Amino acid sequence: MVTVNVSTPDGLSAPLPAELHYDTTDPYAVRLSLGAPVNRPVDWVFARLLLSEGLRRPTGSGDVLVLPRHRCHRRSVRIVLRSRAGSASIDIAESEVASFLRRTVSLVPPGTENLHVDIDRALTELTGRRD
Repeated sequence: MVTVNVSTPDGLSAPLPAELHYDTTDPYAVRLSLGAPVNRPVDWVFARLLLSEGLRRPTGSGDVLVLPRHRCHRRSVRIVLRSRAGSASIDIAESEVASFLRRTVSLVPPGTENLHVDIDRALTELTGRRD
């Protein structure tokens, strides 16, 4: 559990509890849970590679962008989340992100994700069939 700073385009800013999660059954993805455990969390799922590359350079397009060492928060990584409802910037300590990513790499090294995917289970989940 970490505390992140959440900012909106209208200038509002507030601290919020957050957690980064990794599940080896979905080895390409990470989940950012905002507001847990105090409130019902808001979860964002995006590519682990996006988060990793975002430590070094601005990356991403669409709903999730990751920016390293933002000028206002030099020891933070900024994750910009966008949806139809609006957008928010999440500043999280770079050390927390780096530590989290090291733990994920120890579980599933980059390039070996495909060895951890259960294709039959994924197809069952997608189709709803249990043949």
